[in-house]
Amino acid sequence: MPSPPANTFRHDPTALYSVAEIRAIEGKAMADIPPGTLMQRAARAAASVALALLSRVADSPKVLLVAGPGNNGGDALVMAVLLADAGLHPTVMVSADPDRQPEDAQRALERAQAVGVRLIAPNPDAVRHPVVWDLVVDGLFGIGLGRPISGDLRSLVEAINSLDCPVLALDVPSGLDADTGRVIGEDGIAVRATHTLTFIGNKPGLHTFDGRDHAGEVQVAALDVAPELFVPARAWLGSVLHFASSLRKRLHSSHKGSYGDVTVIGGAHGMVGAPVLSARAAAKSGAGRVFIGFLDEVLPYDPSQPELMCRRAGDLELDAGTIVIGPGLGTSDQALAVLRKALQSDRPLVLDADALNLLAVHADLKDALAARSVPSLMTPHPLEAARLLRLNTGEVQSSRLEAARRIALECNSVVILKGSGSVIARPDGKLIINATGNPALATAGSGDVLAGMCGALLAQSLPVWDAALAAAWMHGRAADRLIEDGVGPIGVTASELIPAARAIYNELTEQHASRA
Repeated sequence: MPSPPANTFRHDPTALYSVAEIRAIEGKAMADIPPGTLMQRAARAAASVALALLSRVADSPKVLLVAGPGNNGGDALVMAVLLADAGLHPTVMVSADPDRQPEDAQRALERAQAVGVRLIAPNPDAVRHPVVWDLVVDGLFGIGLGRPISGDLRSLVEAINSLDCPVLALDVPSGLDADTGRVIGEDGIAVRATHTLTFIGNKPGLHTFDGRDHAGEVQVAALDVAPELFVPARAWLGSVLHFASSLRKRLHSSHKGSYGDVTVIGGAHGMVGAPVLSARAAAKSGAGRVFIGFLDEVLPYDPSQPELMCRRAGDLELDAGTIVIGPGLGTSDQALAVLRKALQSDRPLVLDADALNLLAVHADLKDALAARSVPSLMTPHPLEAARLLRLNTGEVQSSRLEAARRIALECNSVVILKGSGSVIARPDGKLIINATGNPALATAGSGDVLAGMCGALLAQSLPVWDAALAAAWMHGRAADRLIEDGVGPIGVTASELIPAARAIYNELTEQHASRA
């Protein structure tokens, strides 16, 4: 399972770093430069982004910077001075005790006072009116916040979130955990930014769980930190480049046997549609042949996709092709028996839905999965992940990266932990956060489509890591394409994702693939 070359990601904005890693890098950088240098660099980068956001404002842009305690507030104060130097007249709402500020932030406040930047006391009403702001800058809290925003500061965040103007967050939207993407606190609140400029390195929490609703468009300012100060990244933001080398153009002399078989097993009583969706997705994602093994009544054929071959699950040998098991499987004794048979096979395996629920209940099945020497790919949603880890859903969601890593390690499998910013993990601990997708995917059957796509890519001989990355990326991109075409996000159905994904797969193959 090849990983991205370490050196190419040190200042690559797709490399993701934890708060602890950023702190360590920052500490080493500050040891070799004059005090305040990183703050000046951060402020310059932020001022440049702000001026670009304000470029379409005709006259006298009205800018409010909210400066909190600590160096994040210092960044906002230095940024205000730079905006004033550029001819603007920014207002800074200072929400900090000057006597308790870090030294760099104190100097920033003194400089702002010296050049006549307008400073006002924290007041939610002053955020909302009488001024109609063209831009608000969130400099309240940075990556170090460990407690929920409460009291007067909560009211301030509520006021910012009520505005209809661009909001630029410095480093991370205040109230958002930069590692996990969760809003801090059970009843917490975080700034909903339209743009985030994050410093030194990108952070995973900006791209998963609540992060995508709060960070908006993310840019990275490395602040000229020397490359040798960066630790090798263990997580990345997904892109086509992570799997493009596995794409292959089709040869004229190929045939259906060149692209593998997929067998989808599921379809207990009342859940026949799930394996049908999965099988349709496999067929239109390039598998040479697709079978459906039904636990309950066997459909004579699929009238919308007559190419699919329908069988009774118990009659399948499971000795060829790729197996996708779980969509609509149920948890009956019959389901358990066919899952055991699939785990004993020497074929690539995709486990979804009720296959995962059975694994969570039967420890011997989980052990059998971990012992497999052929590729296994799991596609849990957060509840299924929680069952596998014996946690609750909230615990999984509040630590999505670690949850995906744990399942991958314990089950010796590549894992796609679904959700906003799906996390793809492999047993050695490396992971990717998928960057595509939108709320159109929040619909019944979406996961069945993803499982079928995974099976098809494995059948076409993609390595399991690349198959997972490609399927997650194209699945999300299909939803994005539907939005671009004016379909959804409300009311999109899972079956609509399939032709969109097929088109995207063909486009990617033409753009990036080589011939086998």
